Amino acid sequence: MAPRSRPDADTLERPAGYDRDFYASSQEQGRLLREGRWAEVDRENVAEEIESLGREQFNKLESAIRVILIHMLKWDHQPERRSRSWANSIATQRLDLDQVLDDNPDLKPRIGEAVSRAYPKARLQASTETEFPPARFPATCPYSFNDITSRPSEFE
Repeated sequence: MAPRSRPDADTLERPAGYDRDFYASSQEQGRLLREGRWAEVDRENVAEEIESLGREQFNKLESAIRVILIHMLKWDHQPERRSRSWANSIATQRLDLDQVLDDNPDLKPRIGEAVSRAYPKARLQASTETEFPPARFPATCPYSFNDITSRPSEFE
């Protein structure tokens, strides 16, 4: 059996490239920041990743709204198929939505944008799941944010 080749010392001490290993790079950049080694910090990539984390929170907001909208559309357009599962999904996503907004109160002014971005995706998915043509659903979101967060959807 041939011996395994081992990385040389230069390879071990070189910081992990952002492109090759995000986890290792993030650990390295965190260490450099904590140690105050500012000149060695990859400022552009660190700044980009911090901004990316903010976008991720907006995407979580949009995603929770999208799932609620899918089930509200199905609820309204297929009343004969209403189920506890749909009601539970709406309730669970409302809790997720509340949590995202509690954790990120500065996202509240962007709720309208999140609804506008979520609705076309929700409409398309509701169309696929119900097998109704997309035109059967309103072209723009028919629900207010108050409807999205609190319209009753209990299964009876």
